Amino acid sequence: MFLPTTPQELAAPPDFVLITGDAYVDHPSFGVAIIGRLLESHGYSVAVLAQPDWKTTADFTQFGKPKLAFLVSGGNIDSMVNHYSVALHKRKTDAYSAGGAVGKRPNRATIVYGNKIREVYKDTPIILGGIEASLRRLAHYDYWDNAVRRSILLDSSADLLVYGMGERQIIAIAEALESGLSAEHITFIAGTVFKTKTVDFLEQPLFLPSFKAIKEPDKVSKMEYAKSVLIQHENVNLNSKILAEEYGNIFVVQNPPAEPLTTAELDRIYSLPYERNYHPKYEKDGGVPAIEEVKFSITSHRGCFGGCNFCALGYHQGKQIQARSDKSILAEAEQFTHDPDFKGYIHDVGGPTANFRANPCKKPCKRHCLAPKPCKNLEYNHQPYINLLRKLRKIPKVKKIFIRSGVRYDYVLNDPNGGGFLQELCEHHVSGRLKVAPEHVSENVLNAMGKPSFKQYTKFAKKFDETNEKLEKPQYLVPYLMSSHPGCDLADAVELAEYLKSTGHMPEQVQDFYPTPGTISTCMYYTGLNPYTLQKIYVPKGQKEKAMQRALMQYRLTENYELVKKALIKAGRTDLIGHDPKALIRPRKNNKKFNVRTENPKNQKSAKNGKKTEKPAKKPKTEHGKKTRKRG
Repeated sequence: MFLPTTPQELAAPPDFVLITGDAYVDHPSFGVAIIGRLLESHGYSVAVLAQPDWKTTADFTQFGKPKLAFLVSGGNIDSMVNHYSVALHKRKTDAYSAGGAVGKRPNRATIVYGNKIREVYKDTPIILGGIEASLRRLAHYDYWDNAVRRSILLDSSADLLVYGMGERQIIAIAEALESGLSAEHITFIAGTVFKTKTVDFLEQPLFLPSFKAIKEPDKVSKMEYAKSVLIQHENVNLNSKILAEEYGNIFVVQNPPAEPLTTAELDRIYSLPYERNYHPKYEKDGGVPAIEEVKFSITSHRGCFGGCNFCALGYHQGKQIQARSDKSILAEAEQFTHDPDFKGYIHDVGGPTANFRANPCKKPCKRHCLAPKPCKNLEYNHQPYINLLRKLRKIPKVKKIFIRSGVRYDYVLNDPNGGGFLQELCEHHVSGRLKVAPEHVSENVLNAMGKPSFKQYTKFAKKFDETNEKLEKPQYLVPYLMSSHPGCDLADAVELAEYLKSTGHMPEQVQDFYPTPGTISTCMYYTGLNPYTLQKIYVPKGQKEKAMQRALMQYRLTENYELVKKALIKAGRTDLIGHDPKALIRPRKNNKKFNVRTENPKNQKSAKNGKKTEKPAKKPKTEHGKKTRKRG
């Protein structure tokens, strides 16, 4: 049975009302489902209020006053990212709403929901959670306002904020509230953020620059903001300090992160009785599209030590890996085989990065584990993951297992036994194309991204080609690439275009850097400073230059001709306009229409080694061909 979604399903007001900006999907890929089921398993009653009408208070009162608290989440992704593209255009669909309909949640959903509750219930505790709250837990640069905003805890009128994955915290909060402790006195739980008028009771807090010191868009404030962001990112793992941020007469305080869940605890969470589908009430609207990506996917672990500066996963989940047991994962896969919709294809077995199944070393520290060079303390071991995949392949009715949550190729390369994993990957878990994320070719840009040298990618591409040749499999790499990241100027963008020309690769879609809350790269974008060095860094902000960088990545498209031409002239690379084989475009008067076909595997090379790969065989018409969700 699904958790109650109407008052008629309850005999009395629930202990908790769980409010979400998403449609209600009872699947462990949705945070609201996990928190709701976990509370239920501990004996608490929970009602789910999905996508309430925020224009009135009626929906917020339908369950009455909960006995313990309102739990508020904006949904599986930040509501502003959900609503707007990087160019600030309104998105036309919402995968987390029934039928993909837009307009089911407000901008800044967590803030709106919190204040709507407070209009009616003046004293009922409001606890924030989810990705939107987690990444905005302290003062943060907001791309959509182009300004530094206060902690979301203050703007939402909430009492307490849970950051990270939340299971430990929510049970501790529930027990504290049930014991009669008021929300304002719950200041001791790891993985939470609270507000207080005095910090005298805190044990050796680390004071961040005050909101007043960082909020103005001037050089001094931006320097202080960069310092603050670095301190925050250095305190997301074990042995972190209490952080305090002053807002005049009040402080926002972040407790150290919660202890990672043990394997047994994680197994229990994923064994709870999820319906593994959207609520039946959405059937009439065509269901909730987001379930298609995850229904037959398996989360094998949490956490990421990859350290990409544009990614917020480390800031949200931390660097510590929390892995499920093989037994738990096999039980979930076996459960798939009893679902009438299962066609034999498991879409993913992974996490933020698929081949990070264990902690990288026994000495967790503040530095990057892999970039620019691997840490000397880094430990490599793909064998447990290989063993797991082999066990999964033996399950009756499982035809194929795909790894779509991203593979860190540099981690594979540096593992002395990584060739065994690559062989296993190519032989059993790729269907024509493997998506990896070098992101760029310029070493200057890669350093700013916190990514490894491009030489690592070309080395991996060569091994990938060699492995597939031995297996006689026509498979090739599809690299994710990004334009307009801080540190990337037109010269770097031209270098990327030249690489694409040399390999015959033309991306179908271009990923422009999106300054989302909580990342080091967003700090670079706003301040023009690298927070690790406090040195200036070039930031492409103007829409014209960003458009030119995007166009260079798709230089063959006829509609991009003028932008590419302007970019080449501005970069002083008119040598790339002409009839030379290395030229990107021809002079207009002699130019025939460009070939606008993209991602053409014929004549495409995986890397600069010049080796071409054959056109892959047609893929079977199964669900596994859908676009991947994550980037490794």
